[in-house]
Amino acid sequence: MDLFSPSADDGERLLDHPPLHRFAPLLGADSADRALARLDGELDWQRPTLRLYGRDHPIPRRQVWMGDADYRYSGRRFAPTPWHPAVLAIRDAAVTRLARAGIEARFNSVLLNRYADGDERMGWHSDDEPELGEAPMIAAVSLGADRPLRFRWKDRRAPAFNVSQPHDGLLLMGSGVQADLEHALLPRRDHGLRISLTFRWVQHD
Repeated sequence: MDLFSPSADDGERLLDHPPLHRFAPLLGADSADRALARLDGELDWQRPTLRLYGRDHPIPRRQVWMGDADYRYSGRRFAPTPWHPAVLAIRDAAVTRLARAGIEARFNSVLLNRYADGDERMGWHSDDEPELGEAPMIAAVSLGADRPLRFRWKDRRAPAFNVSQPHDGLLLMGSGVQADLEHALLPRRDHGLRISLTFRWVQHD
């Protein structure tokens, strides 16, 4: 059961401490539909392997790392592809929407994940790599099928909960979310294509 349902207003506070806020719609229905089609058809989607317990495993989704900085996780280094104009437009729309809510944000990189169906997934993790700084702000834009993002407290202070991610939605994971919570995209039956864009600021020399 989802703890939070989609909201059509200009912002919804899901948590105050740490800040977890949702905004929808972001682009408008027609623009979001076009963005989904362009990203699905025009990006060079990859399925890299990650080493776990001494063995290489292909990730259960496809992805593209894009922007201005290299990124390292799970023992691998990912070099960015150049910004796609549709992704730049989405980034700018997210920054503008956050500014309207009084939240100053800047992003120089984005991880795009493509989930073809409900079987493709992402396991429990926090986006807390050193390159992201001590208290990163991450903005997640969802296009396509609504797949709930599952959150759980690292210290188990409260029950885990789902956050709905509607098509054309923006979810802000503010300062402290990565320190206090983990999140996952769990398998879901009868779900279609979804693309997520998680914008972040990567520190680099």
